[in-house]
Amino acid sequence: MDHRYAILIDGGFFIRKLSAKLKRGNPTVEDVVAEITRIRDNPAFQGYELLRTYYYDALPATGKVTHPITGKVTNLAETAVFMRNKAFLQKLELQPDISLRAGEVATRGYKLDYRTLSDETLPARSLTEGDFVLDLEQKGVDLRIGLDIARLSLREMVRTIVVVTGDSDFIPAFKFARREGVRVILAHMGHGVKTELKAHTDGIID
Repeated sequence: MDHRYAILIDGGFFIRKLSAKLKRGNPTVEDVVAEITRIRDNPAFQGYELLRTYYYDALPATGKVTHPITGKVTNLAETAVFMRNKAFLQKLELQPDISLRAGEVATRGYKLDYRTLSDETLPARSLTEGDFVLDLEQKGVDLRIGLDIARLSLREMVRTIVVVTGDSDFIPAFKFARREGVRVILAHMGHGVKTELKAHTDGIID
């Protein structure tokens, strides 16, 4: 087998860092593809064959939620945020050499914003509509990344895995891949990562 590699992208982390790099919100699919190309063009991968890029993110939240103050019912599937995120993921998965691995978002209604909780005036005032934010929990994304690291390693589909993340929770998966003889490269996009995470990689690219 030639030196084949795969790129695994933690989508939530990736979009946050790319937004900061571009100095604007909501990167486009073209922005994402350009950044993936930049990673692929790194001299460390010269002569390598790309299996594909796996992009992990959660499908936008659906369901209806009722605001605790106003009583307004919102169908999340009809919001502009839902439409934009769905269109983004649909377009992204149609790009060559990119495979979308989609988790889901659990909707648990509303919760108090962290800024409200730290507001010293809160005990002396009434709660307002703006004091609440949606309580959403992403599910299945980290699990899919870990499973794919194991699958790619056990089946000897690649010899190198490039993981775009800053999350130390992937250390066990990194350890597993390296024990199976697969090189793990961390692409942290300038994010400060723990020394322990760096210690369980075979190289780092910015």
